[in-house]
Amino acid sequence: MGIREMRCRRVSGFGPRRSTTGMRSLSASIPLRVPLPALLAFPLLLLTVLFLVLSGCSAQLLPEPTASTEAAAEAPVAVATPSPMLDAEWRDEVLYFVIVDRFADGERGNDRNVDRSAKGTFHGGDLAGLTAHLDEIAELGVTALWITPVVEQIPGYVTGAGFPDWAYHGYWADDFTAVDPRFGTEQDLSKLVAEAHQLGIKVLLDVVYNHAGYDSRYTRDPRTRGWMRTEDAGTCGNDDLTTCVAGLPDFRTELPVVRDYLLDAHLGRARRSGLDGFRLDTVKHVSHDFWQQHRRAVDQRLGEDFFLLGEVWGGDAGVLDPWFADDELDAGFDFGFQGSTIGFVQGRGRAVAYDAYLAKRLRTRPGHLLAHYLSSHDTPGALYQLGGDVGAFRLAALLQMTTWGLPTIYYGEEVARPGGDWPDNRSDFPWGERDVEPGAGLPRDEGLRRDYQRLIAIRRGHPALWRGDHQGLQFTDDLLVFARHDADGGGTVVVAVNRGTAVATARFAAPDDWPDAVADLWNGGDGEIATTMDEDGGRFVEVAVPPRGARILAAASNHTGDGTGVP
Repeated sequence: MGIREMRCRRVSGFGPRRSTTGMRSLSASIPLRVPLPALLAFPLLLLTVLFLVLSGCSAQLLPEPTASTEAAAEAPVAVATPSPMLDAEWRDEVLYFVIVDRFADGERGNDRNVDRSAKGTFHGGDLAGLTAHLDEIAELGVTALWITPVVEQIPGYVTGAGFPDWAYHGYWADDFTAVDPRFGTEQDLSKLVAEAHQLGIKVLLDVVYNHAGYDSRYTRDPRTRGWMRTEDAGTCGNDDLTTCVAGLPDFRTELPVVRDYLLDAHLGRARRSGLDGFRLDTVKHVSHDFWQQHRRAVDQRLGEDFFLLGEVWGGDAGVLDPWFADDELDAGFDFGFQGSTIGFVQGRGRAVAYDAYLAKRLRTRPGHLLAHYLSSHDTPGALYQLGGDVGAFRLAALLQMTTWGLPTIYYGEEVARPGGDWPDNRSDFPWGERDVEPGAGLPRDEGLRRDYQRLIAIRRGHPALWRGDHQGLQFTDDLLVFARHDADGGGTVVVAVNRGTAVATARFAAPDDWPDAVADLWNGGDGEIATTMDEDGGRFVEVAVPPRGARILAAASNHTGDGTGVP
């Protein structure tokens, strides 16, 4: 969930206690889902509903909470067939994160509540648009896609931010059994997954188990009101598990009926659409007991290869280990990477300290991963924090792609989307001269995008960069040199980064698996750098590293000389 949602605590347009500004009538926008025979069987219920409608109120009856919700979802669709290209392990993936509403509008007919001139409104992006423009992502070289939640959202907006803030981000659910029509349909989701698979891209869907949206129907339906902790009822607690995060209604996930409902809704959609995994929101606000049951249910219904990436705020290898210990998660976010890397390229802190941080990341429990990002929907973008300095940002991206973990690219940062403070960090994807709304006409840096393509190709072409160990080789005021070595035959890659304004000299012992000729994968040139013998007969490499530049070095025999680093 976005951190800024934690600061928007009051709601506009929900229920009789508040103004109805910015809200459609619930009776007009959400059809009753109770079949007529059931109503006839319960005259008192029918009279109650009629009374509410005639008195100007509206009623929404949820599917029976004690029954499986899969039957209430859209008609099942064929499960997408994975592409043969999808056999790679998750440690080999490069992940791309998209806010669906901000990427591409593929169906103008579902543009409800759209106002592209306002930062907090829906902008029209949808699943159809994302599917139509998957080539933009595939051509970057990424191998996995994470999209924001697509379940039906609350129909109004919150005002705590000082302006109308709608649920375009997908984290304020009103009905977990339905896809929000502003994003599309479940068939659209299945089509996205199927076409992504054809391009060799896995798909993660963001899902929420901890909370519903402000004043959602779950808090108003008498059958589900007891499922929730709410501020209005005074039932929110003061610990991680019972607090109402940002004032949002908190699910009592300790109740079996609540667990069954949420598991059926999320896992049912994953099965029908052929998803490859979940990104799990607000993990620490739900009990370990729940996540252990969740893992068992996922293994049984979706298979043991279904990937679980969790958000534990402030996460690192140590913080995440309780969720790794019992295999509740496969991976979690490394919240320290952004600040540590931005600080390094800005010249703050010693190179040896940053290298120690990079090495420490590998102490993660075996079989689990840390996902590391430079920008996100919860923090100011890296380029913004660097004052728009694309050169410094390029160095940060190079470090991201040459260190261990699951590198996660936030949509548009690869074309220099500014990504300012909230809500500007959720701005529209820049399409430049292409006529794609909502970001048509927004400028983009094609040169930076080409650099990303090269970095991703280098990473994917050299297993040492994604599965190798880490060894610091040299540290000066502004120069960092480290090696990534893969003992399983993936070779050795040496990375030298100079954050300073003067040329620096990197000198290190040549790895045993290097021949005399060395290739610079980043700057080009196959075999132009040679190892040298020292007076003791040992081989070493000495090479100049340009100011605010880098070298990515590998054995020339593993390099084609085409500048991509792919053997």
